Amino acid sequence: MAPLTRSRAIGNIPNELMATYYQQRATAGLIISEGTSPSPNGIGYPRIPGAYSDAQIKGWKKISRAVHTKGGKIFVQLMHTGRITAKANMPDGSVTLAPSAIQASGEMFTDLDGLVAHEIPKAMTLQEIKSSQDEFVLASKRLINEANVDGIELHAANGYLLNQFINPKSNQREDDYGGSIENRTRFVLEIAEKVANEIGGDKVGIRLSPYGAFNDLQSNYEALEDTFIYLSQQIAKLNLAYIHVVDQRVAFGAPDFTTDIKKTIKENFKGTIISGGDVDSIAKGEAIIKSGLDLIYVGRPYISNPNFVEKLKNNQELVTPDADTFYTPGEQGYTDY
Repeated sequence: MAPLTRSRAIGNIPNELMATYYQQRATAGLIISEGTSPSPNGIGYPRIPGAYSDAQIKGWKKISRAVHTKGGKIFVQLMHTGRITAKANMPDGSVTLAPSAIQASGEMFTDLDGLVAHEIPKAMTLQEIKSSQDEFVLASKRLINEANVDGIELHAANGYLLNQFINPKSNQREDDYGGSIENRTRFVLEIAEKVANEIGGDKVGIRLSPYGAFNDLQSNYEALEDTFIYLSQQIAKLNLAYIHVVDQRVAFGAPDFTTDIKKTIKENFKGTIISGGDVDSIAKGEAIIKSGLDLIYVGRPYISNPNFVEKLKNNQELVTPDADTFYTPGEQGYTDY
């Protein structure tokens, strides 16, 4: 089950309703949770959960227990939104951070003011880079040791903070964290190494979105393929559990790939690769496996078909999700399918 932002964490705290939602979908085999911020600075959207307070960790413990009771596994996706945010969505005292002080185009929804422009971020100092990395490590440690989740996914895709460092449109730094491939990937790889050293690489996955244009990033650039070759090779050295490759062409309307980047990542990582995109049948899933990848993610069909696996096995018709309730608070369009 792919990570799906659902905005039900009132006060940014995981709750009983969320535990019910994830428990209903425990037959997924592996659930990758919605994006969860390791820092008050990373709460970009309304009502997304965090993993930096005692109450949040207790909430995730309820969720992991609910999933485990039904025999499922759950990795919590750690997502720092960076410059993709609005002040109205952020806790008091938080700061909008990014590699460079470049405002993202587009708008962010807020409960208070509706759609507003993204915040102009503060370019991170070297101390803020280290502090942010430490937040990822602490959140990972607490989620594993206290909340009893099965693993962590680092969200380095879809235009959020880790991806903002990788992409030259959002990263125009002139220090050791900008410019060359090695520098633009340094922030991500340092986090991955630190988290793996803390909880074990077998409990850490990472999500990448090559050729992704979502959240005002450059979908293609001269060094793109070499960037992801280098990333894959370095991630392989860390012995992470998997690389999760997001295909933005379907759900996000991104341009077509100019290379077979999934195959390239697989060849250089040599470990488990998860990918998907518009998988709503056994045939579509099998096509991904036959292409040489290892696991299939399923996104929106899991919103409206909590028993998705059973439905495929029995050739039952899938229910279409209600897009109007993707991000609303409450049970409707969440646990009532």
